Amino acid sequence: MAAEGKAIARVDDMVVFVPYVAPGDVVDLQVKRKKHHYAEAEAVKFHTYSPLRAVPFCQHYGVCGGCKWQILPYEEQIKYKQKQVTDNLTRIGKIELPDISPILGSKKTQCYRNKLEYTFSNKRWLTAEEVKQEVTYEQMNAVGFHIPTAFDKVLAIEKCWLQDDISNRIRNAIRDYAYAHDYSFQNLRTHEGMLRNLIVRTSTTGELMVILVCKIETEEQMERYRELLQYVAETFPEITSLLYIINNKVNDTITDLEVHTFRGNDHIYEEMEGLRFKVGPKSFYQTNSEQAYELYKVARHFAGLTGNELVYDLYTGTGTIANFVARQARQVVGIEYVPEAIEDAKVNSAINGITNTLFYAGDMKDLLTDEFIQEHGRPDVIITDPPRAGMHQDVVDVILRAEPQRIVYVSCNPATQARDLQLLDPKYRVTAVQPVDMFPHTHHVENVVRLERRS
Repeated sequence: MAAEGKAIARVDDMVVFVPYVAPGDVVDLQVKRKKHHYAEAEAVKFHTYSPLRAVPFCQHYGVCGGCKWQILPYEEQIKYKQKQVTDNLTRIGKIELPDISPILGSKKTQCYRNKLEYTFSNKRWLTAEEVKQEVTYEQMNAVGFHIPTAFDKVLAIEKCWLQDDISNRIRNAIRDYAYAHDYSFQNLRTHEGMLRNLIVRTSTTGELMVILVCKIETEEQMERYRELLQYVAETFPEITSLLYIINNKVNDTITDLEVHTFRGNDHIYEEMEGLRFKVGPKSFYQTNSEQAYELYKVARHFAGLTGNELVYDLYTGTGTIANFVARQARQVVGIEYVPEAIEDAKVNSAINGITNTLFYAGDMKDLLTDEFIQEHGRPDVIITDPPRAGMHQDVVDVILRAEPQRIVYVSCNPATQARDLQLLDPKYRVTAVQPVDMFPHTHHVENVVRLERRS
């Protein structure tokens, strides 16, 4: 198994990357793209199936583009994720490492996500089998997921295994109501059509948020919008937060749009170790709630807090980690780019009676400066959880000058993490590595590293 969850075949001196196959499969390949030393191909015929292979459980497997590793038993998946972390840290980082701890697998391998977003489209993606039938389909509207190779087409999803089944029932009910009452689905090229997006958020507290996003240009359309929302509210009384957004823009982002409450609250709550976290329609929260708790416990353990430390939490998001470790620290200072997330972080501190946190919004490389550290104090511990691109060089430089005793680096991309560890290596040595699987049936893996200042 290799990058992006593809498997490797070797043909002469050519490396060939192939999706949707398992190590040990014997196949005929059709080359799709060829470069000097590698090619990308797809399997067109299977001669022998690998003994490692599992039977995919999803009817949309291989077309949807998600959950590519369903063909591998879960114990094999986490074995390859462990190898991915090891390879990245050794080959890219090229630094001295301790023994890497065995990966923490996810107890749930199905229905583990707390958030899914669906797209409405008037151009349904036809599978290869449907195209071969050479028939005219009356219904070309669809609600589901974007096809990776065709931005304007959507695969109609009947059952997705990523979220609790309530998500499937809500999506299919809205779809059937829209079909029966002739609601228009958006054209992703011209941006015409009423129905645009559906977001479903669940929580470990049993609360349920549904956000329906539509394009509304007339009062008549608004009235029909209300009728659809009323139908959803009456059909699914378990929804605790039914929200709607009017989006007349050409893009699907909702961060700059007003959210309206149709029924219930404008938020739901997550709980973790007695702490409550308010989750709004635009809030970021780790999408695997139960495994996020395991991840945060590792980060807190690596931080080695005694109650006397000043902690900086970089890329704090809605302050989940900051608030999670605050009771074991003297003070926690959180920094995040998104102002709305920082407001959520402050609310989460207030909800839980936490008074020793400070939160600041701004670009990390501009906000985290020597002057900022001089004003707020030199941190004893830095926890950093950057985006996939890793940390900016300026941020690394400030951390090196700040010289905290320990750094806890949480990463969703071990490759960029390895690059950053190499930059920190002159002053810090890696003393612990703990991979954590947050996304079963995908190649993605989280990794937590503890660094300690060299004497």
